[in-house]
Amino acid sequence: MKGAGRVYFIRVSESDAVEAVKAKLVRLIDGSSILDFIDKNNDVAVKMHFGEEGNTGHVDPEYAGVVCRKIIEKGALPFLADTNTLYRGRRTNSADHIKLAHEHGFTREVCSAEVVVPDDVTGEKIASIFLKADSLVSLAHFKGHMMTGFGGGLKNIGMGCASREGKLAQHAEIAPIVKVESCRGCFECIKSCPADAIYKEGKHVVIDPAKCIGCATCIAVCVHGTIEIPWESGGMNIQEKMIEYAGAVLSKKKGKTGFINFAVKITKECDCLAKDDPRIAPDIGIFASIDPVSADKACYDACIKACGKDIFKAAHPDRDGLKQLKHAAKIGLGNLDYELTEL
Repeated sequence: MKGAGRVYFIRVSESDAVEAVKAKLVRLIDGSSILDFIDKNNDVAVKMHFGEEGNTGHVDPEYAGVVCRKIIEKGALPFLADTNTLYRGRRTNSADHIKLAHEHGFTREVCSAEVVVPDDVTGEKIASIFLKADSLVSLAHFKGHMMTGFGGGLKNIGMGCASREGKLAQHAEIAPIVKVESCRGCFECIKSCPADAIYKEGKHVVIDPAKCIGCATCIAVCVHGTIEIPWESGGMNIQEKMIEYAGAVLSKKKGKTGFINFAVKITKECDCLAKDDPRIAPDIGIFASIDPVSADKACYDACIKACGKDIFKAAHPDRDGLKQLKHAAKIGLGNLDYELTEL
């Protein structure tokens, strides 16, 4: 690959079978030389999102297997990795998280690699497995996100490599508010809150900002749109903090990282939602680069072009996803300008 700012792309359509997509992924990897930075005997962390229980938007394990076998061809040792979540679900602790990953098909038989989800270590804000690995490959599902507008490779690293303590630090300043007039009193948010920060007050709910950890689980479960983030009060800072966490990871891996974004089954929300979220855009394809800013920007631009509008802004009007990309470029993580090569 000839330097940062160059993005390689191969088209994928919804009608493509898994085997066809796997063949295209092989062509993309070979044609882009995206994995050429990997040396023999490297330990390679393949950063994944295994999907919450009930979610089908996550990257298919068959595709992860293609990437892992290409890494093995180089004489290196890949492992699939993610970190535990703040919200309450099947990915809150390592044992359940790994079990769920296996249930979703991320097994050694399919992927030719083991799943590793580290236990949270007090005081560790970035999971050390990502810092200690010789090389890092991000496999990200490009989609919308309720807190960052959209999520791609940068979010996969910045938020995804953080421990629960690190995630808390990124979310800590954001306490959702309740629009009392539209609260239906279903109290699903109370049941789902991992911090017990929500309580009944008459026929509606109240969120205690002193207890809230900002994980946004309540927003995800509220089907009435009653709970929202007060973005004008500093909620946008999460994007900058997320990018700075990404910078902390990538600063230890100069010249040893690659980014593959799957702009397929593009959904309104991230893969943490425990449901089959519908598409908000047609399938576009797979993007590869050693520049995470260029890779994410190319995905974003392709989605806008395919839909004729900013689907992420339409889905989340109070979020400006470009903020994360601009901050990433500002601190030297990559380039907003890119050259796109279609294979």
